[in-house]
Amino acid sequence: MIRYALLGLLQGLTEFLPVSSSGHLVLAQAALGVDAPGAALEAAVHLGTLFALLLHFRRDLTQLVVRAGQRGEERRYIGYLALGTLPVAVVGLLAREPIERAFASPALVGGMLLVTALALLLGDRCAGRAARERVRLSDALAVGIAQAVALLPGVSRSGSTLTMGIGLGLRPTVAARFSFLLAIPAVAGASLFALRGAMAEPDLDWIGLAVAMGCALGSGLVTIRAFLRIVRSGVLWPFALYCAVLGGVALAMG
Repeated sequence: MIRYALLGLLQGLTEFLPVSSSGHLVLAQAALGVDAPGAALEAAVHLGTLFALLLHFRRDLTQLVVRAGQRGEERRYIGYLALGTLPVAVVGLLAREPIERAFASPALVGGMLLVTALALLLGDRCAGRAARERVRLSDALAVGIAQAVALLPGVSRSGSTLTMGIGLGLRPTVAARFSFLLAIPAVAGASLFALRGAMAEPDLDWIGLAVAMGCALGSGLVTIRAFLRIVRSGVLWPFALYCAVLGGVALAMG
């Protein structure tokens, strides 16, 4: 039961902070010699983080849905979210096997964590000058490509999408909102993919899975709220430092 709770907490914390949840999973497996979580457990923690996103952004989502049929900013924003989701869907389908093989390489994770650290440093430097309030078509595509790159373990999804948005001139809070809303279809897709594999697993521990989901949900909600407060300050360098140190450790392990 403790394993379920710890994995749920880890997923909720690292999914939304710019430190790469997949990178942490690979390094934990390599350092501790543990097996990857089964598909059912993976589905449970992904669903927990998905529910955290839906709960936190419920008002934003309601507004977008209610006004989806009207011409205006909300309808345009939905289109941008759809466009931003295309790259991760295409790359996930076409490059699934190479991406899965990448999860066996702690050295690759280390290198990608260093890339994440560099991106966060650049985002930290650009945050004070980024002031644009509206997302554009080109922003949506670029942020979507950044999200697709984050399929590689060690590249933070929230970090890459946030810093891409800031680098393009979006105010940090605007970039963060788009990044988190863009995560909803991506996390939902990952959840459905894991659920498909979970159907073949015998003797599921439903109580343990519920604990993992609940822990991912609770820690995810807390992390989203805390990170959005941090984003308002535009200070990202502590996360860059963390990723750089962890990346160096991973390269030493590899």
